[in-house]
Amino acid sequence: MPVKIAVLLSGSGTTLENVFSRVEQGEIDASVEIVIGTKKSAYGLVRAEKRSVPTEVIQPGDFENTDEFSRALTGVIDTYSVDLIVLAGFMFLYRIPESYAGKVMNIHPALIPAFCGKGYYGHHVHEAVLERGVKITGCTVHFVDNVYDNGPIILQKAVEVKDDDTTDSLAERVQAAEREAYPEAIRLFSEGRLSIEDGRVRILPETTS
Repeated sequence: MPVKIAVLLSGSGTTLENVFSRVEQGEIDASVEIVIGTKKSAYGLVRAEKRSVPTEVIQPGDFENTDEFSRALTGVIDTYSVDLIVLAGFMFLYRIPESYAGKVMNIHPALIPAFCGKGYYGHHVHEAVLERGVKITGCTVHFVDNVYDNGPIILQKAVEVKDDDTTDSLAERVQAAEREAYPEAIRLFSEGRLSIEDGRVRILPETTS
């Protein structure tokens, strides 16, 4: 059975589009059941609607605190009986209930634990990478806990930092790595090959029938 996915986003939805594309190409055995945006203008909602995928808008500013916002998200997600929650450019903290522990993924545009945590997102990450002068950066797919960029690491892809890089040129190469890493992690989840043991993710061998 395809793994049922909820996608949470705040912006243009390029990550969502990549997931749709990989599903349509048969690279991931999955179905996007619901897309939730944090603002009405998020173009990712339009991408979902074009494929007749249900959408919801849940705006953090409509709630008094993160806990209330998170409960609202969970309430909607629960109605779709999903197996996996994918954060795709989701810019807010989601406090994960125990029922979804080990079932929420995110991707970060650096090699965690470097250049991560609150405030490190998008071009802010690449600016910090260039300012520090590191030679290797990349992206990290991880399970999400209730701390920014802190959950168990699923996989990472490295990207060379070139001497003449700008934030834009570096971002372009990191995003290319992200487009490969995130679908790969979702595929591994859909195949039941990710096991969290003592806070670390073990990728199980592929089974043969």
